[in-house]
Amino acid sequence: MTEKTEDKGGTGQEFPGFDPKSVEAYMVRDPHALAMNVARALENLGKAASEWLKPRESGEIVDSAADPMTDLVKTLSKVTEYWISDPKRTLEAQTLLFSSYMGIWMRSLSRFSGQPVELAPEMLPNDKRFADPDWVKNPFFAFLKQVYLVTASWAEKLVSDAEGLDEHTRHKAAFYVKQITSALSPVNFALTNPEVYRETIATSGANLVAGMKMLAEDIAAGGGELRLRHTDATKFAIGHNLALTPGKVIAQSDICEILQYEPSTETVLKRPLMIVPPWINKFYILDLNPQKSFIKWCVDRGHTVFVISWVNPDERHARKDWESYMREGIDFALTTIEKATGEKQVNAVGYCVGGTLLAATLAYHAKQKNRRIASATFLTTQVDFTHAGDLKVFVDEEQIAAIEKQMDAAGFLEGSKMATAFNMLRASELIWPYVVNNYLRGQEPPPFDLLYWNSDSTRMAAANHAYYLRNCYLSNNLSKGEMKLGGKLVSLKDIKIPVYNLATREDHIAPPKSVFLGSSLFGGPVDFVLTGSGHIAGVVNPPDKQKYQYWTGGKVKGDFEDWFAKAEESKGSWWPHWHQWIEAKDDAQVPARKPGGSALNAIADAPGTYVLARI
Repeated sequence: MTEKTEDKGGTGQEFPGFDPKSVEAYMVRDPHALAMNVARALENLGKAASEWLKPRESGEIVDSAADPMTDLVKTLSKVTEYWISDPKRTLEAQTLLFSSYMGIWMRSLSRFSGQPVELAPEMLPNDKRFADPDWVKNPFFAFLKQVYLVTASWAEKLVSDAEGLDEHTRHKAAFYVKQITSALSPVNFALTNPEVYRETIATSGANLVAGMKMLAEDIAAGGGELRLRHTDATKFAIGHNLALTPGKVIAQSDICEILQYEPSTETVLKRPLMIVPPWINKFYILDLNPQKSFIKWCVDRGHTVFVISWVNPDERHARKDWESYMREGIDFALTTIEKATGEKQVNAVGYCVGGTLLAATLAYHAKQKNRRIASATFLTTQVDFTHAGDLKVFVDEEQIAAIEKQMDAAGFLEGSKMATAFNMLRASELIWPYVVNNYLRGQEPPPFDLLYWNSDSTRMAAANHAYYLRNCYLSNNLSKGEMKLGGKLVSLKDIKIPVYNLATREDHIAPPKSVFLGSSLFGGPVDFVLTGSGHIAGVVNPPDKQKYQYWTGGKVKGDFEDWFAKAEESKGSWWPHWHQWIEAKDDAQVPARKPGGSALNAIADAPGTYVLARI
């Protein structure tokens, strides 16, 4: 069977074209060397297990009921209960799966006999996990792939067809099933991944030795928890090849440092720019390097840029709540900016949860007749959490209560917990490819600044995080006008200043539908802008890269889909469009300002000290 038979089904999937010589790459050539390396790999795996057990035996780590696995079992048991409670439904589910398996078996036999077979569309997914040619050419791996895809599809159908589930439970069940099927993909195991299998044979198992050594190192680095490496962290250092825009720390509070950047133009816009980044990650995503830096780009366009750099909290910050972050963060920054520049009004930018805090602060300011912020830009910010995406899977009364209990004991939520949750949202991109490449293939990931930043996790102060989860994700109080700050209810309708509201089309954290819905809640003029790509790449998109596109349109009303259908598309970055929007509000210029002005002395060079704390 060495001649390629014409594929009359048009799929290019027939086995008569299978060359038996291709299995030579799967034949063991040096059994002794392979056996020795497997033994070494198992020894390294034992070290990994020891690193995992050590802190648990000493009591440093106590695995709690807040673990997602507990909720997974409870949620999926409700789906299982539906299907097994009626024998007829049980039989239907089993028959559906069995008939699918029989279809795969019959198609496989037909191919071996040389008959043309056309696969169903679901058997030919555009899935880069199965990019290796042997997922098609090799009968064993082709059969395995089809069985996996059919089983995964069947499991998802069980959730979608189960009756009597409330919306939240169905959402959680669908999410957890996707996590399970992603984890059980044949791509993730050495003997069922053709690429790993061939590499194991070619290196006599040396790849597994290196991979298990890396696994032990990553568990040790995580203090007993797996800290999955996404990049070569040794190639990066904050202040050396990351966060390089020149500036000074000109003020400091318990929860933040205020950075002001050196001007690069002779004159600057009279109205300063204040950036409120999320505290869930560090601010230097906006200043990765000079080519990608939104901060540097703004400085070069004549903005006097101030940035809040949040502290990486520990037990001392346990009682720092949402209001503390408002007063000791945003209000502290506004006071600092006025001292440094003499200006009483600023343009404010809030990113992600930093934008949510900014919106709540603006609503509170409106109650106080405080007009220190003249315009607000929100980047991938949710103020209404009705359509908040898969993060809502982790938020219900039971799970929040468990997280609060955990935080009360420590005074904070470990950054690794949030990092794991975010990675689970994109497990097929941020978890399993790295498991395969790192631990099965034994390959060090290449240096990548964005993934270094992504791994530079921060803790969450207990009171602040609990307030955020309950008031935003659980009760959606900000959108309802039921959030209480300073003893008063605040309403987004009271925010009358101009708003530039940016969403990203592929955002898995702040879905564009959610951002769009929130746009209608502000009381003043809103320019809603949609950009290509996701939560990070859509925002950090320098104009000279000529990547992606953005959409602008009319008033924010009706459904997001209707708005998008009528929106005007423009190529490239949204940055120049935003800058024009800012200048249209006030383009008055003044001589360039030095950090701190005459009133404040520099405490440290940018990027400051708070950003350097690692966990």
